[in-house]
Amino acid sequence: MTATAAPAFHLPDRLAAKADPALIAADERRFAAIADALDATTADLAARLDAVRRQPAGRGQQTLDRDAEVRRLSGRLRALRRFGLDLCLGRTTPRDGGEPVYVGRLGLTDPDGRRLLVDWRSPAAEPFFAATRARPMGLAARRRYRWTGGRVTDYWDELLAGDGPDGDGAAALDDESAFIASLGTSRTARMRDVLGTIQADQDAVVRAGSRGTLVVDGGPGTGKTVVALHRAAYLLYADPLVDHRRGGVLVVGPSRPYLDYVADVLPNLGEDGARTCVLRDLVPEGAAAVPETDPQVARLKGTLALARAIEPAVRFSERPPTDGLLVETPWADLWLAPEDWAEAFGAPDPGTPHNEARDVITEALVDLLVDRAREQDGEIPDDLLRRALRRHDDLTAALNRAWPVLDAADLVADLWSVPAYLRLCAPSLTPEEVNLLQRPDPRAWTDADLPLLDAARHRLGDPAASRRRHRREAEAAAEREYRARVADDLIAADHEGEQEGMLDMLRGADLEHALLGDPADARTGTDRLAGPFAHVVVDEAQELSDAEWQMLLRRSPARSLTVVGDRAQARHGFAESWADRLRRVGLGDPAVASLSINYRTPAEVMAEAAPVIRAALPDANVPTSVRSTGVPVVHGSVGDLDELLAAWLAAHPEGVACVIGADREVPGAPRVRSLSPAAAKGLEFDLVVLVDPERWGGGVTGAVDRYVAMTRATQRLVVLTGA
Repeated sequence: MTATAAPAFHLPDRLAAKADPALIAADERRFAAIADALDATTADLAARLDAVRRQPAGRGQQTLDRDAEVRRLSGRLRALRRFGLDLCLGRTTPRDGGEPVYVGRLGLTDPDGRRLLVDWRSPAAEPFFAATRARPMGLAARRRYRWTGGRVTDYWDELLAGDGPDGDGAAALDDESAFIASLGTSRTARMRDVLGTIQADQDAVVRAGSRGTLVVDGGPGTGKTVVALHRAAYLLYADPLVDHRRGGVLVVGPSRPYLDYVADVLPNLGEDGARTCVLRDLVPEGAAAVPETDPQVARLKGTLALARAIEPAVRFSERPPTDGLLVETPWADLWLAPEDWAEAFGAPDPGTPHNEARDVITEALVDLLVDRAREQDGEIPDDLLRRALRRHDDLTAALNRAWPVLDAADLVADLWSVPAYLRLCAPSLTPEEVNLLQRPDPRAWTDADLPLLDAARHRLGDPAASRRRHRREAEAAAEREYRARVADDLIAADHEGEQEGMLDMLRGADLEHALLGDPADARTGTDRLAGPFAHVVVDEAQELSDAEWQMLLRRSPARSLTVVGDRAQARHGFAESWADRLRRVGLGDPAVASLSINYRTPAEVMAEAAPVIRAALPDANVPTSVRSTGVPVVHGSVGDLDELLAAWLAAHPEGVACVIGADREVPGAPRVRSLSPAAAKGLEFDLVVLVDPERWGGGVTGAVDRYVAMTRATQRLVVLTGA
C-alpha cells in the first residue's frame, strides 16, 4: 500500500488483539500490491476498450469478433470497478510452508506477472472452500475476511492440520467460524454476499460437471439458491461446454421478487452475461397472462397429453393436395400432379418449423416446375420463370390451403374454441374435459396456457420470418445491382486504363461481399430467451408442471441442467422421486445432491415449522438448523400488527421484515414488504409476520404455504391470528 493510503485493516476496539502486526502485516503488504495492480489493470483495460471501440465496425466475422472483445473487456472492467480490495475473499496457508494463496472474486496479477489473487473458480482456489479438518487438502490454515466499506473489519482463522502457522502466518483463532458469525447479520432487499463463506458440502455441488442433470435437493435455508447461482458462475468460467459461444447460462426463478432479490449475485461473482427470467418471460403472452383460477383446468393444461396436442394440431394443416394443378406461365403450361405435391411436402428436414418449412416446399415446387419446363423448352429463362412461379397466384393459393402460414396464438385459441379440433388433437381427453377447456374468449390467456403457446411457437416458427428474409434478399439484390452499375461507370470513366486492375476488382465476388456483406449476416433480433442455452438453472423446480418442463427442455438441447428444489415445498404435492419426475418429462436419470443443514432458519423457528409440514407430509426432508438465537416464536393478535412493526423498525435500524398473508397495505415500506406465501418463496427476512395462516387453506397446499412462510425468517417469527 502506498505511503498515503489507509491500511486495509480497520478493526474495532473490541478486536484489538487481532490488530497485532504479527497477525496482519503480511496481509497488509499483499493488499498494497493488490491496490497497485488494480489501478494498473483498470487503466490498461480502459485504454484497450477505447482502442477496440475506435476500430471500424467491419462486417461479418470481423464485426462479431470486435463486439465479443468489447463485451469481454467491458465485463472485466465492470467487475474490477465493482470492488476494490474486497475482491479478496481470504487466504490459505499450505501445510508444507509455502507461500499463502490469496483467493479473489477474480484473478489478478501484478505487472511482473506475479499472481496476487487466484480466481475463486480456479482449481487452485478449491481448497479454500472444500478443505475440512477431516480432509485438509494440504492446508495448515484458512483465513476469511469480513469487509465493510472496502476495509477489513473482522477476520477468522481456522486450523485445518497440525498446530497452525507461525510468524507472519500466525492465526487469530475464534470459537465461532466466519460462516456461523455471518448468519446472524441483518438482511437487505438483495441477497447478501456469501461467496467467502461457501461450505464444503455446497462447494462440491458448485464444482460438479455440467454433463446431464444435477438435482440440488434440500429443505429451507440449506443454501440451494446460493449453490445454484454460484454454480452458474463457476460453469461459465471453468467448463468448456458452458460458455457464451455455446449459448451460455439461463437462470429461471419462481417470481419477479426472487429475480430482484438475487440480481446482484452473479455480477458479484464476476459474471454478468447469464440470462435470468421467470417462466412467463419465455412467452410474449406471459406479460399479460393472469393466474388460472380453476385447478382442474390448470392440471389438464399442465399434462404432457395437452403439451403433445400441438403436433397433431399443426399436422392438421400440413396435407398435400389430392388434386393436380395446372400452372400457366408465359413460357409454358406446367402440370403438378398429386405425387408432385407429396414429394415437395417431403422436402423439409425433420424438425423444421412449420412456417420455415413452407419456404422449403415452395422452392421444391419451383425446382420441379423449372425442370419440367426445361424438358419442354431448353431456352426458357430460368430466372424469369422462377420469379414468376414464386409470385404465381394459383400456385400460392393452393399452397396456402395445403400448408398455410400459422400463428401460435391462433392455433392455441382454436383448441379452446373448437371442441372437435381439441378432441382430434388430444384424443385422451374425456368429453367432460374437452368441454371444461372451452371458454368464451379463447385468447384470455392464463399462466396455464403459456406452455402450450411456447410449444406452438417452437413448432411453427416465426410467421413473419419468410417475409423478412425475402425483403432482405430483395434489398441485397438491389444493392448489388446498384454497386455493379457504379463499378461499370467507374471503369468506363477510366479512359487511360491507369486504374484498370483495381477497378476490375470491384466486380470480384470477394470485394463485393466485403462492401455489401452477407445477407445471412443481417440476422433479425430473435427472442433472447429462445435459446438454445448451454446450461439451464431452474430454482423452485418442484412447482413445475410436466408441460412447463417442456419449455425448459426446448432451451436445453444438451439436457444440461441444474434443478433446484424441495419436494416438501411443492404446493400441489410431489409424491414421486426426483428421478421419476424427471424421467417422465424427458431428462433421463439425474444425479441428486442433497443438502440437509439449515443455515438460515433458527432452531426455535424450525421447532414450530417442522410439525406443520410433517402433519401433511410425514416423510418431508426437514433440515437441521445449525444455529439458535434464543428468541422464541411469538404468537399474537392481528390487531397488533401495526404496533409490532413500528416497534421492530424503531429497535432495528437495519434489516428487512415481511408480512405474509395480509389483505391490506402494511406500514413501514421499503423495509417492510407484504407478500403472498407463494411470492415469498426463495426469499429471506430478519422478521417474518404471518397473518392468519390457518386461513390459507387446508391439505398439502395450505401446509406448504405455512411451512414456506415460517422458514423465511432468519431472526424472528411472529404468528398473528384473529379478526
